[in-house]
Amino acid sequence: MLHTKPELSAIEAKELAQQWAFAPIFFQAIMCMRRMGIFSALIKARNGISISDLAEETKVSEYGILILLEAGITAGFVTESEEKYKVTKVGYFLANDPMTDANIDFVNDICYEGMFHLQESIEQSSPVGLKKLGDWPTLYEGLSKLKEPIKTSWFKFDHYYSDGSFNDALDFLASNDHNHIMDIGGNTGKFALAYTTLSAEHQVTIVDLPGQIDMAQKNIGQYKVADQVSYYPTDILSEDGETPEKVDAVWMSQFLDCFSNDEIVFILEKIKRNVPKGTPIYIMETFWDNQKYASAAHCLTGTSLYFTAIANGNSKMYGSKDFIETVNRAGFKVDEEHLLTEDSYHTILKCSEAF
Repeated sequence: MLHTKPELSAIEAKELAQQWAFAPIFFQAIMCMRRMGIFSALIKARNGISISDLAEETKVSEYGILILLEAGITAGFVTESEEKYKVTKVGYFLANDPMTDANIDFVNDICYEGMFHLQESIEQSSPVGLKKLGDWPTLYEGLSKLKEPIKTSWFKFDHYYSDGSFNDALDFLASNDHNHIMDIGGNTGKFALAYTTLSAEHQVTIVDLPGQIDMAQKNIGQYKVADQVSYYPTDILSEDGETPEKVDAVWMSQFLDCFSNDEIVFILEKIKRNVPKGTPIYIMETFWDNQKYASAAHCLTGTSLYFTAIANGNSKMYGSKDFIETVNRAGFKVDEEHLLTEDSYHTILKCSEAF
């Protein structure tokens, strides 16, 4: 359940509106404080630190230090007393929290410039903002070609919201006793590595675009389980391309949110044509309406805007009800809806053919 906040007064609402109006500017002030070492110096100085000492330690001008600190004071991530400056709890998390770190670098390096084209992207149903990163139809064709630090920021973001779920997801799959899984959208192969490590009998076939398959092969080839993983490069949206047939189960983790409702139906119908009847389909997603914390839902709906302007122009982070309706439209029913843990971002849908 998402937290509900009491209704604001008119004055409070107007104040909050001004914070949103200046939010992009304050975001860049945060980036400066992270990259110039100002946050680090503030955290290290537990009893506070002066502007002159901050300037000496960070090699930033006192003018630069002052305007950033004053912005920090009004935004609530810095405090001042007797000309000594300290970081607040908010400032600490802006500088020193894995979730915030993944989110803020992703927004700055992947999204910031491209989001200027959000309106065009909505009007054209096309990721117009992607041109800030490269000349591809969607971001996925260009993932393996992204420049640094953009590539690192994208994969850090992607892995933060998937890697933490692996242990619980593996326990759930193990309880269903599958040996050979088809991992559609296997990306760099991290899940395949985790699954094949369970035992020598566990096998994975990764289905993905050729560029991602190449990255996965290079990554997995370093490990002993390499011979337990096979690869099937294909464009899942191609009318000609099909999927492997001889598998015990199909696994898709944070994959189908990369597609529109109609494309999800197309993919699921393709899977149904290829795998043996009765093969279970496992879909793991971060449904925004299944989140315990409002901040998680905030991040997920923000990610939908990234999909619109930059990734592909037509997908989103789905709500569970809408997503299940799409699964049903493809001829599948949801046999089980499994929230990994009480605080988890993730839900696994175990699906089977409806008829």
